[in-house]
Amino acid sequence: MGMVTKRKKMHYGDTHLQRRWRVRNRRRDLDQIDDDLRTRSGELINQNVDLEKPGFAQFYCVHCAKYFIDDTAMQAHFRTKVHKRRLKALEIEPYSIEESERAAGRGSFQQAKKRGMETQPTKAEVIAGKRIKVEEKVETTAAAVSTPVASSSSTRATRNRPQKMET
Repeated sequence: MGMVTKRKKMHYGDTHLQRRWRVRNRRRDLDQIDDDLRTRSGELINQNVDLEKPGFAQFYCVHCAKYFIDDTAMQAHFRTKVHKRRLKALEIEPYSIEESERAAGRGSFQQAKKRGMETQPTKAEVIAGKRIKVEEKVETTAAAVSTPVASSSSTRATRNRPQKMET
């Protein structure tokens, strides 16, 4: 089941290279992306032509902070797990300085707000005027959802109680 001969390690002592590999593919953090969504989303979707970037900087996913070659590649990216996970991660309000102070005991605890996040519109929709929506979800409690029953006869008709047997 295992290897018959021991495999040679080719890259002995390459920690200086590993650091470079780890940083090279780094994307923007969630709090930076959240700031982009609130302030510059339309500007990032309609960027000027830049010959150094993939697709001349015309196809940019704001949620993932990633450039694509063409529109079909970007639309395929919107259907991937990576993009859907990023949308899910952006649903929760990002960690802030105020939250860290509350965690340290300077203030009362507040639950992180959940937001509704949807995939960015296409370039044609942005030109038509559509923008990225970031809306807060309203949490409903079980007490607010329950409603009183109008009559007891309707509950008797729907419930079937087992008969008690006397022994």
